[in-house]
Amino acid sequence: MTEKHLSDTKFCSFDLADEIMQGIEDAGFNYCTPIQAETLPVALSGKDVAGQAQTGTGKTAAFLLATMQYLTTHPAKDGRRANQPRCLILVPTRELAVQVHKDAEVLGKHTNFRLGVVFGGTGYEQQRKQLEEGVDILVGTPGRLIDYHKQGIYDLRAIQVVVMDEADRMFDLGFIKDIRFLLRRMPKPEQRMGMLFSATLSCRVTELAYEHMNNPQTVKIESDKVTADKVIQTCYMTSNDEKISLLVGLLRHLTPSRSIIFINTKREADRVWGFLEGNDFKAAILSGDVPQNKRLRLLELFQQGELPILVATDVAARGLHIPEVSHVFNYDLPDDAEDYVHRIGRTARAGATGDAISFACERYAFSLPDVEAYIGHTIPRSPVTDELLAEIDPGSRVMAPKRPGRQGGKPSRGGDNRSRRRR
Repeated sequence: MTEKHLSDTKFCSFDLADEIMQGIEDAGFNYCTPIQAETLPVALSGKDVAGQAQTGTGKTAAFLLATMQYLTTHPAKDGRRANQPRCLILVPTRELAVQVHKDAEVLGKHTNFRLGVVFGGTGYEQQRKQLEEGVDILVGTPGRLIDYHKQGIYDLRAIQVVVMDEADRMFDLGFIKDIRFLLRRMPKPEQRMGMLFSATLSCRVTELAYEHMNNPQTVKIESDKVTADKVIQTCYMTSNDEKISLLVGLLRHLTPSRSIIFINTKREADRVWGFLEGNDFKAAILSGDVPQNKRLRLLELFQQGELPILVATDVAARGLHIPEVSHVFNYDLPDDAEDYVHRIGRTARAGATGDAISFACERYAFSLPDVEAYIGHTIPRSPVTDELLAEIDPGSRVMAPKRPGRQGGKPSRGGDNRSRRRR
């Protein structure tokens, strides 16, 4: 995080347990971000919170620290069984579940809390065994959580804290019935603490908060812009036939250190990946039909800097904190203007700077007016010059290997993959 992104509030100014402060020091945190500075005093006093802030502003640490402190100062009731979690953190995507769990491991390293994570697509028996052996803080996606719950693997009657992260995304993916199913099997709102975080506190998100929380205090970290302040946005008006040449040319001119290239369809993602590989760019495809274990490995390689380019569908557009992404390319403009914001939010995170480059081609240029209306300004145009257009041999494309079907044992009830949008 850059200093300008932080508030004047130090974590040491809160009355946090020593073991939690050790985790904060391990994470390298000193000053709070604005959302942390505003929500932690409320949550640490035991009140429910509904927080709104842009992606990449530190919401995860805010609710993890508040949760750990609450569980530290409010011991579990006598008679609680091992398979009764004390906290449930609901997230919309598998990747976000993994990320929240990793953050919890760092911040909770010096505590005695048992952490667990469940999500669809992989590790069915392993996750089931984890629940049977017992967890204190459980992170999960709705479909797999309900699957195990209906089998009686665990129950929610000892829940002391519930967190709903990326609540607006829950609605987008059609998870709200599942969320309500789980919430109604917990103690009543006045008998637990609730936290809800979202990029937007729309009417439907606010309704969810007031239905299943105990008079939550609303905290909004407003920004003058819908997009992050330090994203440098550029748009190229290009023909369909020029897009590959322009992409390769820009990659050669800009030499980005870590890039995500967003594409609307899996078939086109395969084609773009093939041309990148065939023109000496190391890349990988991240889409909904890539097996979960492989997706996690690719993300780890990308985060470690060993893989410089991800070609991704919108499965990667939200919920991931990947540091130091220098460039985001909208090879295809998204159909939904809100997705544009989430895509370019992968760069310029936590006060850093980054570039967002979009191609307005013959097929997707119709989305540009909606995107600009949503973000409230015109995206600066840049000319497509001959110098930027790389010469591409049509025969240089590497064919993507055929992907096997989904792996990972028994599938969940399907809740984790029910997005109505293209993956």
